[in-house]
Amino acid sequence: MKVDRMQAFSDGVYAILITILVLDFNVPEYRAGHLLAALVKQWPTMFAYIVSFLYIGTVWLFHHDFFQTLKLTNTSLNVINLVMLFSMTLIDYPTALVAHSLTVGNVADMRVAFIYYDLVALFISLTFAWLYTYVRHHSELTKMKQDQQHFYQAIKFDPIRSVSIYGLAILATFFSIWLGTFLLLAGIVYHFVAYLRLSKSMRHVLKASK
Repeated sequence: MKVDRMQAFSDGVYAILITILVLDFNVPEYRAGHLLAALVKQWPTMFAYIVSFLYIGTVWLFHHDFFQTLKLTNTSLNVINLVMLFSMTLIDYPTALVAHSLTVGNVADMRVAFIYYDLVALFISLTFAWLYTYVRHHSELTKMKQDQQHFYQAIKFDPIRSVSIYGLAILATFFSIWLGTFLLLAGIVYHFVAYLRLSKSMRHVLKASK
């Protein structure tokens, strides 16, 4: 089976996820002349939105570029892709939890919300590790030829590193919410760095395979 239809479906899911994030924005209750103060109080919603937008956007870049290396898909890969998409759909709920808990300011609730977010992010990284492993062992699905091992040598540990970062974030959040938040943000930044490495390796290998 060709990958075009799977990519189109996946792109639609990512687009919907990003759109749903915007629904958390509501006009705040305020007294006339005090709109600015009410908007400032909504900073947790904006913070959670920006973080999740960047996260989903980066994962979409990963997904888009990685599937450019494929020429075919099969039932197993379709299932893996569905599990990946399922993991991504979970991100909207912890985004709302983080925004709400930051607004309320209760430390215990903030800890639960951030750990929930970390667990979802860890799950997402595990699905990418599954994808990498499966495709690496099924070279017949790819456009790459003899350079496939070179390609995976450059990127194969990236999902595991992401899992490690989010695992550390979970542990750190039990002791310090702000340290846990820093590690969560570091994990998202690392995703983008890893994406740049994947994109560079992909261009090199596909060019050599022509």
